[in-house]
Amino acid sequence: MDLVAGWVQESLLLPALYAAGLMEWEDIAFGWALFAVYGAVQVALTFAVCLPLERWRPVERWPDAAAVWVDVLYTFIARVGLLPLVTFVLFYRLQTALNGALTDQGWVPPTLERLIPVLFGHPILTFVLYVVILDFAEYWRHRLSHVFTWWYSLHALHHAQRQMTFWSDDRNHLIDDVIGFAFATAIALLIGIPPLQFPLLVLVLRFLESLSHANVRLRFGWLGERLLVSPRFHRAHHGVTAAGLVSVNYGAVLPWWDMIFGTADFSREFVTTGDPTAEEALATGGFFVQQWVGLRRMLRG
Repeated sequence: MDLVAGWVQESLLLPALYAAGLMEWEDIAFGWALFAVYGAVQVALTFAVCLPLERWRPVERWPDAAAVWVDVLYTFIARVGLLPLVTFVLFYRLQTALNGALTDQGWVPPTLERLIPVLFGHPILTFVLYVVILDFAEYWRHRLSHVFTWWYSLHALHHAQRQMTFWSDDRNHLIDDVIGFAFATAIALLIGIPPLQFPLLVLVLRFLESLSHANVRLRFGWLGERLLVSPRFHRAHHGVTAAGLVSVNYGAVLPWWDMIFGTADFSREFVTTGDPTAEEALATGGFFVQQWVGLRRMLRG
């Protein structure tokens, strides 16, 4: 990984930074390259796991799956381009600035270990708790995106896909992505997630979210579906009767929050996906068309 990241840094990133007059970012260019490589590996791993599952027991088969290709583009933009930039470079800078400001004022920078001292010396337990906290925050971010009309106007792009596959997880409007990353970053800063762990946490969570979007007849059983979001559980959230401001099964990785806050629905089988209220361009248009239509829809309210 380090060798590949080093090549990306030397051959691509540093020349681009030099040309743009941004060499002050040189010191963290390797970290950015490293997590871009991790993102590419994660895409490959997701493909290796989810594609055989979709071929094995697909919920639907389509004679023309052209609409899926734009989701592939969204995935590479998010996980190889935008994700490493936001979750490592910007997060690193923000955390450095925040910790410096707090230290200058005589405050100790926040960490989860200081809040819960028993976590000291238990990195795996701390990592798991990070996952739980970030997933709880993501539940509420996702649920709120279905509450406000302007926000759902953007989020409708994600729900418009009638050919949902594991690629569909990153099918989002860029503004919606920025809001989501800002939300997760704020939580991560509050609990003091280390800069090198934050991108890894995001990659782990996004892998599980990709699986939950897969076009596969897969359920985890009565107990399993109450421990981890399954493709069947999440597909109910994308059902045509669940699209809009009031939906079910908002959980990204853990169904616990839906169970606690009364939004869980374990009764639905493998429903048809899509949003009947969305413009056709949001379902079958190209990347730039979808971005424009989503923005126009938001501005119209």
